[in-house]
Amino acid sequence: MEALQDPDKTASEQLAAVLRDRLAEEYGTGTEIVALVRLSGGASRETWSFDAVMPDGTRRPLILKRDPMDRQVDKQFEGVPGGRLAVDRWTEGRLLQLAGEAGAPVPTVPFFLAKDRRTTQGFFSHRMEGEALGRRILREDAYAVARPKLAFQVGHAAARFHGIARDLLPPMRGLPAAGELQHYRTIMDSFHQPHAGFEYGFRWLQERLELAGERYTLNHGDFRNGNILVNGDGLCGVLDWESAHLGNPNSDLGWMCVRSWRYGYHDKVVGGFGDVSELLDGYEAGGGGRIDPAEIYFWQVFGTLRWGILCMILGFTHIDGEQRSIEYAAIGRRAAETEYDLLQLLE
Repeated sequence: MEALQDPDKTASEQLAAVLRDRLAEEYGTGTEIVALVRLSGGASRETWSFDAVMPDGTRRPLILKRDPMDRQVDKQFEGVPGGRLAVDRWTEGRLLQLAGEAGAPVPTVPFFLAKDRRTTQGFFSHRMEGEALGRRILREDAYAVARPKLAFQVGHAAARFHGIARDLLPPMRGLPAAGELQHYRTIMDSFHQPHAGFEYGFRWLQERLELAGERYTLNHGDFRNGNILVNGDGLCGVLDWESAHLGNPNSDLGWMCVRSWRYGYHDKVVGGFGDVSELLDGYEAGGGGRIDPAEIYFWQVFGTLRWGILCMILGFTHIDGEQRSIEYAAIGRRAAETEYDLLQLLE
């Protein structure tokens, strides 16, 4: 009987060959790949951790992020600002470079991986030490000193990357607030499943669009506790830029305040670790100007509604058979939870 191949092992072996060829161009022929392992994460991309051992023995810890070899794009997400796969891997890597140049704490991106018959497009970054799991950041003693600093620090970091000049950015898509709200309205209507709480949220936002603000620049798109890297001293990295898009930068700050990213620590509005006043103090100190808390509240409401719609998208992607996934089904059930959060927020 022929032994079954381990698909993860086969993928690792194939990728190792690609990496040896690519890193030989950067570090010299004979560079070895050790400790290659795929990290857990979403289906929207592959993330691999490994060490490059150069011919002189120097060891360089690296991360590769690339599109899956069998990439499937959820049609419901096409054109969704901040939805999955909003930018390709080259654009994501370039945004990290620009954010680093602007003074935001991000992984360094030294070079890229071109698409060919053996691999999809990707980029390399230096591997940083720290914790990215939101629950651990909020609960573990190792981050007790860091937690009181985080709201200020994430505000400061956001101001730095929001300030990147538009003419420096690679081509990106996006919508102003009114257009984005209508886009989610259209998506929800397509499901033919009304939710009274979401209907109220749409009306509330539509009647207060003047609170959205008029700035239009780079958005991280998924700026929350869970996509930041923290060490014992505080924020050390802003991660996962694949949802980046153009829009009002206050939406990033409001998204950081959505209840779902507090992991039970609901008295701290900002990521479960801080207050809005601290977030805005950091934003002003980072050069982003003074933001009216009413604008952040608007985008917190918008972010809560947006997360509810995204939950519905994933749920129906599974239900309709477009892409069967227990993870999608589980997240889809959270639409009701998010609807409750929205009503509590607007009470």
